[in-house]
Amino acid sequence: MARTITVGLDGSPESRAAAEWAAREAALRQVPVRLIHVWQPIPEPMAQAPLLGAETHQHWTERIPRDAAEGLRLRHPAVEVITEQRAGAPAEVLLEAARDAELLVLGSRALSGLTGFLIGSVGQSVVARAEVPVVLVRAGEQAADEHVKDPAGIPSAATGFRPVVLGLDTDSPDDTVLTFAFEEARRRKAMLTVVTGWNLPPYYVYSLAAGVDPREDIAREQAAALTEALRPWREKYPDVEVTEQSRLGSPANHLVDAAHEASLIVVGRRVRRNPFGVHIGAVAHAVMHHATTPVAVVAHA
Repeated sequence: MARTITVGLDGSPESRAAAEWAAREAALRQVPVRLIHVWQPIPEPMAQAPLLGAETHQHWTERIPRDAAEGLRLRHPAVEVITEQRAGAPAEVLLEAARDAELLVLGSRALSGLTGFLIGSVGQSVVARAEVPVVLVRAGEQAADEHVKDPAGIPSAATGFRPVVLGLDTDSPDDTVLTFAFEEARRRKAMLTVVTGWNLPPYYVYSLAAGVDPREDIAREQAAALTEALRPWREKYPDVEVTEQSRLGSPANHLVDAAHEASLIVVGRRVRRNPFGVHIGAVAHAVMHHATTPVAVVAHA
């Protein structure tokens, strides 16, 4: 099934928020939403229990995608909603389903009493292995959260979108990640804020000892590298307003800070095929767990 946005649905508040976000994104892309609920058959001894038989359990799980779909159709009548229920290991089923989707959307929940968000083992595995972009949505995410406040300072879904924020590595800018971010900004008619972070080189200490402070020169070089990396993309997307932020320090910290005023954060995940398994990357991992805005993780070569 080509050109769909696929949502992993388990009935939790975060997965329902993911379905709502997916429906809004589907309206922008003019594609259907596919809700996938993975049913894991219960062990045979439990199936014999009078209050939890296999048939009762399956009937209850069938309600999850059906009820979610009915709600989405009411709130988003222009979006086609498809439901699908599969049995198996959730991560493997979602990865299989994502192969013919434009986008895979999953939920993540806040950590109780701590700063950050919990990406479960299924979500971690899917993000680390999916070849399509994966968007993580927080429980409680609302349409108004993606938009600027109205003139009275009240959240509203009728105003313009907040910026899309892209974390970019100027040493190896990837076309797949850049295309995704520019397209998301274009669909939303939103500003694209491109953020890069850098650290001082090892020779910095020796320069200081010699009475020379190279920070301003390094900052200019880094800013120029960002401008040069974006030059062809500004020409390709003349209707997208782009702002650049080249800052000293951790890229992940800068992206997490930028998330407070963004509608979407976009980060790349380099695909590494090696005998030691999959890898998400330090920046993507930190942003996934700490940014308050929906996060799109885009795999690239």
